[in-house]
This record gives sequence, C-alpha cells and structure tokens, in this order.
Amino acid sequence: MDLETLLSYRWSAMTPEFIILGVVAVLSLLDLFLPRSFNRKLLGWLSFASIIAALITVFTLIGDTPVSILYDTFRLDSFAIAFKILLLIGAALAMLLAISYEPEEKLEEYRGEFYYLFLTALLGVMVMSSSGDLITLFVGLELLSISSYILVGMRKNHLPSNESAMKYVINGAIATAITLFGMSYVYGISGTTNIKEMAATLGAIDQQQHLFLLALAFLMIVVGLAFKISAAPFHMWAPDVYEGAPLPVTAFLSVVSKTAGFIIIIRIFIGVFFQVPDLSGNNSLILSLQNYLAVIAGATMLIGNIVALRQSNIKRMLAYSSIAHAGYLLVAVTAFSPFMIETLWFYLGAYLFMTLGVFAIIQVAAWKAKKVQINEFAGLYRSSPFLAVSLAILFLSLAGIPGTSGFIGKLNIFMGALSTEPTHYILASLLIATTVISYIYYFRVLAAVFFRQPQQETKISFSPPAVIVISLCVAVTVILGVFPNIAFDFLHGNFLSFNDFIQ
Repeated sequence: MDLETLLSYRWSAMTPEFIILGVVAVLSLLDLFLPRSFNRKLLGWLSFASIIAALITVFTLIGDTPVSILYDTFRLDSFAIAFKILLLIGAALAMLLAISYEPEEKLEEYRGEFYYLFLTALLGVMVMSSSGDLITLFVGLELLSISSYILVGMRKNHLPSNESAMKYVINGAIATAITLFGMSYVYGISGTTNIKEMAATLGAIDQQQHLFLLALAFLMIVVGLAFKISAAPFHMWAPDVYEGAPLPVTAFLSVVSKTAGFIIIIRIFIGVFFQVPDLSGNNSLILSLQNYLAVIAGATMLIGNIVALRQSNIKRMLAYSSIAHAGYLLVAVTAFSPFMIETLWFYLGAYLFMTLGVFAIIQVAAWKAKKVQINEFAGLYRSSPFLAVSLAILFLSLAGIPGTSGFIGKLNIFMGALSTEPTHYILASLLIATTVISYIYYFRVLAAVFFRQPQQETKISFSPPAVIVISLCVAVTVILGVFPNIAFDFLHGNFLSFNDFIQ
C-alpha cells in the first residue's frame, strides 16, 4: 500500500476511533510516569472528556454518505453511527460511575490502568460496529474481550473478583474458538473475509454439501455469540462475573458488551446468512433455522427470570435479569420483522439507561457493603427518598410497566413477533409470561426498599457523578416511555431501515 493510496482514504470516518486511541496512548504514558501521589481520578475525567468528544464527532457524521476505507474493512454507514451513539453514551455513564467508585480495598495503585483498559474495550466495540470484514470484526471482538477479562479481575485482593475473572477467561476463550471455527467455514466456502463479497458469493451457492456446511457454521457462530450476550445455555459465566467484577465494570458489561454482541449478530446474520439459500434452495438459510434461535430465546427468557427468583444478592439477580433481557432481544432477532433493527436499537438504548441507573443507585446505596444483599436495601426510602423513588422507576421500566421505556421496548418486540410467522406466537406468549414472572423479583426489592425497616441507620453520601447518572437515566426512562416517538423519529430521520441494510 503506497503513500498515495493511504492519503486517498477519507480518514475522517475514523475520527471517533482516533480520539479514543490517542487518549488511550496518552493515559498509558501518564500513568507510567506520573508519581504515585498523583490523583488518578483526573485521568478518569480525561477519559470521560474523550468519550464525550468522540460522541460529538459521531453526531457530526450523521447524514454523511456511507464511507468505506481500507479495502472495505472499515465501513461508516448509518447503522454504525446509530449504534456508536448507544455505545458512547453507555461508556460515558459507566465512566462516571468508575470515577466515583470507591471499593473497600483501595484501587489507587491500579486506577490509571483501569481507565485506559476501559477505553480500549470501548475502542473494540466501536471497531466492531463499523466492521465490513470478518477479520476487523474479530479484532474488535478480541480487543473488547481481552480488556474485559482484565477489568473483571481488577480487584486483585478480592477473591470473588479473581474467581470471576478466571471463569470469564476460560468460558470466553472457548466461545471465541467456536465462533472463529464457524467463521472459518464461511471463509473456506466463500473464499473471502469481506462481508459484502461473502454475501454475493454465498447467495449464488446451490450445492447441498456447501449449504449444509454453512448451516453448521451458522449454528457454531450462534453458540459463540450466545456466550457474548449471555444467552442460555451459555449464560453460566454471567452471575459470577457480575458479582465479582468492580461495579462500573459490571455496568459496562451489562450494557456496552451486550450491545456489541447484538451488533455482531446483525452484521453477520443479516449481512451474510440472510443472503444464503436454505437446504431446499427456496428460502433464506437464516429463516429456515429460526426454530433453533427460537429455542435459545425461549430458554433464555425462562431460565433468566425463574432463577432470578432465588437470588439474594442484587448483583446476581441483575445478572439473571440481564440474561432474561437477552432472551427478549433474541425474540426480535428470531421474528426477523421488517423493523427488527429499529426495535433492537430502541430496546438496547432503553435497557442502557435502565440498567446503568440501577447500578449507580447500588453503588451509592451499598458502597460500604462487602456483599450487596437485597436485605441491605431495606428501608432505603427512609434514608434517601431520591434513591428509592429512582430505583422504583427504573425497576418498573425493567419489568415493562406502561409509562416507561421498558414497556415500549417490549411492546415493539411483541408486535414484531406477531407480525411474522404464526409459530412465533409461542415466543410472544413466553415473553408475556416471563415478564409477569419478573414482577416478583423486581417488586421483592421494592417491597424491601419501601415497606421494611432498615437493619441499621446509615448515612448515604452522594457523589456528583453518580447523581448525574441516576438523574439522567431516570429522566430518559420516563421521557422515552411517554414520548417514544422522539427516539423513533430521530432514528427514521437519520438512519437506515432493515430493508436498506439487506440490499
């Protein structure tokens, strides 16, 4: 590649990534050379500023014509911009939690590396959202994964953190190997790693043995990605990791990492497998394999909600709640309705604010607790009405009560399932049934918060970053629940639809 070719690329398409990458390099050098007495939280504010700068840059790119550089390995289209907005907003809020995070064992010695590893993971998911090639996609995935493994084990003197990091690494390595094996089949049959070229080549295949191998590759990729989004039966890492990881890392994994998993699903499933004929040659391969996705979606909803009923640790309860929400999102993927992308984008955005707000409340209300048990929130309304009411609004949204963004998100998924195959009516019914089950464990926490006596009177100290996160998350949750058209008008006015994406 000569200099003239390099200069011909429109590098401005990668401005958000360059901002994050540049700050990562600066942070690593500052953390290395600054004295130990220097307050590393200032590095956190620099990280936060870089995320905001990247977010502003992404907004300036809205409306531009799609850009493809580096031989179509990096693609900036409206799909990438739409999901980068979610990723950067989620990362910014999680970074605010990280700045105000004060565990019992001090993290001052490792706080600097915490921030630049956090940004490195964010860079990975941003690259994934713009990937036009399986190699770029896999590099972004591993950048996210390896950074996440280290972040989960950042509390080096905390045994549950060490245990969760080990489980995460082992399970993650197995899932990555399965995903890569499935991708290798697709590459072997198509002869290319470029997603567009792959779709064009595979769409013309009519040999039964090749179609069979592609179906097998699809199922292996589903298995690997099911781990990334914590879908059953590949969800067992999630409760331990949620419990043992530092709380801001848990928040990051629950929203940003899950969003990244669905970005890969959309890119590969729609970009590649939707074009492939099924074994009979009369339909799309992905449509003929919907029953397998339906089984995973149904099992994920059931396991997540039922096991959550037995949890006494609120972080483990939220882990199973996250598993259940992955099941709800998989219903939208399985239904494959014409407005699937809009549905996923809205639900992931709503889930982002709901979940980060809950984790911010947990961080403020139980920062002294070694184990965040549900009974430790008893009487929270007496000590802090603001936290109690905020938690109630966010839990009601997670439960899907009308007037909240969670209700609108589930309603969109439900209507999408009803608008396609009659066999998806079972999934729609399961969604309603498991949503009702979720009321039990959400309201159990709220009953403790509002109607039980506190175990001991504790003074809650508020940090400004956490208050900002809580207030913003509650406000957006209510606004999107009452005026959902704000989000959909923004999406339809600036970004592509499902039909545009598959062309």
